[in-house]
Amino acid sequence: MNTTVLGYPRIGGRRELKKATEAYWAGRLDAAGLERAAEGLRRQTWDTLAEAGVGLIPSNTFSLYDQMLDMSVLVDAVPGRFRHLEGLDAYFAMARGAEGVAPLEMTKWFDTNYHYIVPEIGPDTGFRVPAPTDAKPIAEYREAAGLGIETRPVLVGPLSYLLLSKPAPGSPTGFRPLDLLDPLVEVYAELLERLAGAGTQWVQLDEPVLAADRSNAELAALRRAYDRLGSLPSRPRLLVATYFGEIRDALPVLAATKVEAIGLDFVAGPGNRQALGAIGGLGPAKTLVAGVVDGRNVWRTDLNAAMGTCASLLGLSGELVVGTSCSLLHVPLDVEEETGLDPRLAGRLAFARQKVDEVVLVGRALREGREAVADRIPAAGVAEEFVNARVRARLDALGDGAPRRDYAERRAAQLDLPLLPTTTIGSFPQTDEVRRARADHRAGRIDAAAYQAAMRAEIDRVIALQEDIGLDVLVHGEPERNDMVQYFAERLDGYAHTVHGWVQSYGTRYVRPPILFGDVARPEPMTVAWTTYAQSQTTKPVKGMLTGPVTMLAWSFVRTDQPLADTARQVALALRDEVHDLEQAGIRVIQVDEPALRELLPLRRADHAAYLDWAVGAFRLATCGAAASTQIHTHMCYSEFGDVIDAIGALDADVTSVEAARSRMELLTDLDDAGYRQSIGPGVYDIHSPRVPDAEEMEQALRHALDAVDADRLWVNPDCGLKTRGYAEVEPALRNMVTAARRVRATL
Repeated sequence: MNTTVLGYPRIGGRRELKKATEAYWAGRLDAAGLERAAEGLRRQTWDTLAEAGVGLIPSNTFSLYDQMLDMSVLVDAVPGRFRHLEGLDAYFAMARGAEGVAPLEMTKWFDTNYHYIVPEIGPDTGFRVPAPTDAKPIAEYREAAGLGIETRPVLVGPLSYLLLSKPAPGSPTGFRPLDLLDPLVEVYAELLERLAGAGTQWVQLDEPVLAADRSNAELAALRRAYDRLGSLPSRPRLLVATYFGEIRDALPVLAATKVEAIGLDFVAGPGNRQALGAIGGLGPAKTLVAGVVDGRNVWRTDLNAAMGTCASLLGLSGELVVGTSCSLLHVPLDVEEETGLDPRLAGRLAFARQKVDEVVLVGRALREGREAVADRIPAAGVAEEFVNARVRARLDALGDGAPRRDYAERRAAQLDLPLLPTTTIGSFPQTDEVRRARADHRAGRIDAAAYQAAMRAEIDRVIALQEDIGLDVLVHGEPERNDMVQYFAERLDGYAHTVHGWVQSYGTRYVRPPILFGDVARPEPMTVAWTTYAQSQTTKPVKGMLTGPVTMLAWSFVRTDQPLADTARQVALALRDEVHDLEQAGIRVIQVDEPALRELLPLRRADHAAYLDWAVGAFRLATCGAAASTQIHTHMCYSEFGDVIDAIGALDADVTSVEAARSRMELLTDLDDAGYRQSIGPGVYDIHSPRVPDAEEMEQALRHALDAVDADRLWVNPDCGLKTRGYAEVEPALRNMVTAARRVRATL
């Protein structure tokens, strides 16, 4: 009875990867120094897993930025615009852009808050494997072997790689990246043969796309790919790992190939047990890796239930391996670092390090019997319920109704703004001074009065800058906010927050998801004082900025003892009170951000309608009480929006701002075709790249947007908030944006 994990956090206990990477970007660290830092983090991971007693240890799960980007480099799927660059310069330019070079698109990794770099594949993409010394999986396998640790290299599988790619610009109509499956599989075949030559015993190929709906043609492609890889005369044994749900029709296809092991998620996909039984199991020649420890949430595993699941799987394969449901990339590193948590909560939490112990414990129990580990089985599940009777009574009184407001009435009653009004998404750069003031206040080094003075001074500066630039609708810049979810979670009952619970969102952008463990309530206003202060410093409208209920759930670790829909309504009720108080304070524009609306969409289409019903209902519950004269905005970023087009309109916001720069305004035509008639603010430049686009580039983007959107419904804004950028980039970019808007406005 062996044990494994499908992946492990790579950022370091004190965010060492972030610090080293950003030092490299800033020129304070050379490439050799960055590699030394990376090597140290890889060694920490392997040592941790080996010392914990994990039997089968993965490698090549480390990345300087993103695993999909690593695969693009590995198979040489590098678009031509990056070919003049080399090494790390090319790698980071693909992720972040470079002078005069736009980056690859970025979007969410399934229904997680992790973002991946989307490969661009065209008919002329020529896949190849680099020289053996340049092949990252081989180098990292040998690195671990040099430490005396045998590992299993992990690669994104060929089907997932192509289905998660997009056609390169200029590709002929009808071309799909999957059309290049056969040449890509040949590159995988060569890579597997090289890995075998290096001594590798096992290779893990991740195919998470199998947890979503797949066509007959895609299932045929799956069979073709693994028939070819399984027939190689010299190769390591293959584990094909799936996660994030049930794989249904793909299971018999995969089971019929010659791969030696299949990994299934029994947390998000409990139906995988029935599917295995329906095909009579995998047979005695195959290994089943049973994902029974949740890699996505922070609650301790119910070890008795996990053991029961594993026991029910015995006999359905030749060997059973206990594992995590997915990579532990999605949870923080070590709960033992969180000394400030309520003991009633902390005792029920498991971060990555504790989940490794849980995997090992289940494996030992199955080998030696439950009695051998009985004294090590802690309390499981969510924390004891904290019930707020008043919140539940108010929601019962409101019922299910969240009516739409009359849009024509709203347009007539709302702000009188010029055509193509300009604004930003909300946050402005968080300077060292701002972060220091927050840290000093948190540590007690400055009092509340000094902290408030520092924040007001920053708000003054941001308001003055926006007026000088010429923006039409202003924001206060959010200097007081650490994170768009954490800030609110710290002010709501029912949430707990961590100090070191960092999780990678993309690249060097890490977040600390709060833990939602009980009924949610708002003890007092959360944003009113800062927003009204900003409004007092200008005659232009200032937006109130809130985070929507779906995003508050998506970017938190959420209780599992009640339906998500019920928890969303509790958060929505708290936000409804905040909207009311902002209105009463004279704020006439309120933005309720829902960047995670698409993120939480179930992977199976049959489950979409039920999710969107409660997600849209929660947003409307938060906003539908606003007066007609109050303009409600929302914002969404970096997602494939096709499946939620109708829901965007159903939210009933007056203005929706969306990511559009990297995707070249593709969404606008889809929205127009879907009958979306409210105002839209497509991002005219990408804030996730350090490059500053000129006014001509943004003017071109606006004119392209006007092909799909009437001028009186079009807003002008960046793709996302500006928190992670510096003023040296932000100020010229916003000036160019306003210049572009004025040029186009003058022609209308």
